[in-house]
Amino acid sequence: MRYRRLRRRIAASETAKAAGLAIAALTANAVAVVVTVVFTRLLGDDDYGSLAALLSAFTILAVAGSSLQVAVARDTARGRLGDAAGAIAALRGWTRTLLVVVAGVALASILLRDQIGDLVGVREEPWAVAAVAPTGVLWLLLSLQRGVLQGLGAYTPVGASVVVEALCRLVAGCVLVLLGAGVAGAYLGTPLAMAGTSVALAEVLHRRAARGTGEAPHTHRRLRSLVAGGWAPIAGLLLLAALQNVDVIIAKREMASGNAGSYAAAVVAAKLVVWTAIGIGLHLLPEAARRAEAGDDPRPVLVRALGLLAVVAVPALAIFAIAPETLLRLAFGEEFVSASDALLVLGLAMTLLAVSTLAVQYMLALHHTAFLWGLALVALAEPLLLSRSDTGMRAFAAIVLALQCAAAVWSLALGLRARPHSRATPQPAAT
Repeated sequence: MRYRRLRRRIAASETAKAAGLAIAALTANAVAVVVTVVFTRLLGDDDYGSLAALLSAFTILAVAGSSLQVAVARDTARGRLGDAAGAIAALRGWTRTLLVVVAGVALASILLRDQIGDLVGVREEPWAVAAVAPTGVLWLLLSLQRGVLQGLGAYTPVGASVVVEALCRLVAGCVLVLLGAGVAGAYLGTPLAMAGTSVALAEVLHRRAARGTGEAPHTHRRLRSLVAGGWAPIAGLLLLAALQNVDVIIAKREMASGNAGSYAAAVVAAKLVVWTAIGIGLHLLPEAARRAEAGDDPRPVLVRALGLLAVVAVPALAIFAIAPETLLRLAFGEEFVSASDALLVLGLAMTLLAVSTLAVQYMLALHHTAFLWGLALVALAEPLLLSRSDTGMRAFAAIVLALQCAAAVWSLALGLRARPHSRATPQPAAT
């Protein structure tokens, strides 16, 4: 009996919840590595470079969804969307709007597929390019669903959806590639997985709506207000997305196709800690917001998050240092070993990016925006410096490391000094 009580107390602790989301993100990252392994072998290094550029372009575009997830989680946690039923009623209105938007964006993308292909440097895959923008809208819908669940403290379905989406992406992409769809098929597994996961979360939300009594009229106005008020998360996560993905896009432009594919594969391996930070951030932001709203010190939430990140980062960096060639050979194949010299450097860079990610999530929870200026300078400098650099992978990675170091020092210094703003009078739910 005593053991059972202890186990329940541990499971209910905030550290356990954060660790659970980190494990979900790590599992999804493990699946993402499997996706990379499978697609590098099915497509080869040349075609994988094109797929990596498409995925990087989507990741930058997906910032709108990720940023609104932050805003929705924060507002739901603070009760500004009403109770569970009220928040879910608002989400239903947003869903109807976004289903119309995705149809319009898909049509426009098909008409402009050649121009978009020129922009992202993947001219040879016009139909895959046409799917990038609609995928961004699907991600927005999925992010809003996760944001409401985060704000309600429903971390289990959020973590499960991260894993399920990754698995569906692997299965759908592989099936399409094996059917002969090539790079386009590998990419289209992503929007198909998002659509399926969104349907599953809609059912979870429907069940939770029955537990509340509130309503959220004027949901279309509230969505516009959410977008207008979400400029800080949009800007912050856009800068983080640029720091995470611009190097892969520039590598596709500046390096030979084979080298670009090898570099992209090494980046995937190095992003283990970034995915961990994203999972931890799903818990960090709403919990820091709740503590700040209650008048408590939110800094322990950030310290705990950084500690969990270190548990993953230290052994990962050790592997990158000791056996980079073996890791790349076993994971991706012999032709990708050329990136082994850059793997540890990229691992350090991505670890610093993970620190920046947690610090930014924390400051967004507290409504601080001073970090934007420093991140903007680093994000603007990155493409300029990389475009003028030696195209050797290690030199390329060294520039990325230096820039990530500057961003992390800036973000963490501001995050540790940040204090909650004075609490305003609580806003009633819209009527």
